[in-house]
Amino acid sequence: MKCIVNRRAQFSASHRYWLPELSEAENQKKFGGGTQFPGHGHNYVLFVSLEGELDEYGMVVNLSEVKPVIKREVTSQLDYAYLNEVWSEFQKTLPTTENIARVIWQRLAPHLPLVNIQLFENPELWADYQGNGMEASLTIKTHFSAAHRLARPDLSYEENCEIYGKCARPHGHGHNYHLEVTVTGEIDSRTGMLVDLGALQKLVDDYVAEPFDHSFLNKDISYFARVVPTAENIALHIGNLLQQPIQEVGTQLEKIKLIESPNNSCEVYCRQSTQNSTTTQNSEPALTNASSR
Repeated sequence: MKCIVNRRAQFSASHRYWLPELSEAENQKKFGGGTQFPGHGHNYVLFVSLEGELDEYGMVVNLSEVKPVIKREVTSQLDYAYLNEVWSEFQKTLPTTENIARVIWQRLAPHLPLVNIQLFENPELWADYQGNGMEASLTIKTHFSAAHRLARPDLSYEENCEIYGKCARPHGHGHNYHLEVTVTGEIDSRTGMLVDLGALQKLVDDYVAEPFDHSFLNKDISYFARVVPTAENIALHIGNLLQQPIQEVGTQLEKIKLIESPNNSCEVYCRQSTQNSTTTQNSEPALTNASSR
């Protein structure tokens, strides 16, 4: 039986988004505030995932041997560095989060049985890379506060209470929802970007965060006048809202994760090309994993 283990590391570094072949105005249009000289910095958090069979000692790999490899090949070189200059790869393709993850994979793959590299630029933005050429995933995280009531209109109050418990009470209740939107695409060989991050953030704000925030979902979002706004159905609807607009900015929606509370969350896998993906009759993305309520 194969097992995956994860090793965490971190480094602090600065970088700048700037292409010398573009004018200052063109760079600012493409990269926004990231063009400022001499650059800006982040406290990066790195998760290295390793896969393999358990050995006679009950380990995939001895993590005490993994730590010095990550330090030698990655963190000792990147910590307190200016990324644009520290590795030659970043002179050809800019050090975006997704491209840094890709190059870290390339640096570690000869030494470790990698299955995933996950790199956090900050708690609201991270990338995953799994060794698939220039393909990577990028995740942004946002939040909204909303109220809802779980009740089917065709059932009595007593029947709804039997199904949904306290959530069926007539005046509803609220949550501080946390939303993770993951997109997958090809990293541009020059800019290092798989999507215009500003455009992606605007789509999530315009289609979800703004209309959903401080709303009573059953009444303020027309879709939930006929669909019970469980966390699962909310995630499905968000996936349906975002799928086409995200395609129009040149990438694919991979996953929606909605965290309703510290105890409840659900994930919807939306990528149309995913082998196991299916759609429901109303063309919503299919829920493939959800927590119990």
